[in-house]
Amino acid sequence: MRVASHSSGIVLRESVEAGDPEAIEGITRSSGFFSVEEVQVARELVEERLEKGLASGYYFVFAEKDGRVVAYACFGPIPCTAVSFDLYWIAAAEDYRGQGLGSLVLGEAERAIAKLGGRRIYVETSSKAQYEPTRSFYRRRGYVREAVLEDYYGPRDSKEIYVRVLVDV
Repeated sequence: MRVASHSSGIVLRESVEAGDPEAIEGITRSSGFFSVEEVQVARELVEERLEKGLASGYYFVFAEKDGRVVAYACFGPIPCTAVSFDLYWIAAAEDYRGQGLGSLVLGEAERAIAKLGGRRIYVETSSKAQYEPTRSFYRRRGYVREAVLEDYYGPRDSKEIYVRVLVDV
């Protein structure tokens, strides 16, 4: 699916293309938020989707500008649940941050999840101060902190789990 968004020239798509692993690696690396290992995992999820198709359990929304992937979201159903999905990744290229692309791809991911029968979306993030903008982003979009796992990532670095119940998306 390709859909032009507003008058911004942004094109959204859900299909995964051969150049996406490299694009996702570049986006996640440019953010400065993700470790080398996390950047590699983000790339591997796209590669797994290319190899296995929908059987991978990974779904994507890509935002493109002039043929370049500038933001994306990755999500999938949580195994052994009936209506719950994880939002694994959402990121925008550093030179496109602050332009509403995160909200755009998140909204499209939420619609795709609802279409797949999902009713609850879970997202996890770090409690470190540098992630306050991330937590604020989710709260502004209706996500509520559901749990905190103390010292999960390391000392004084807890995992915060947010959830959004989908109603009419």
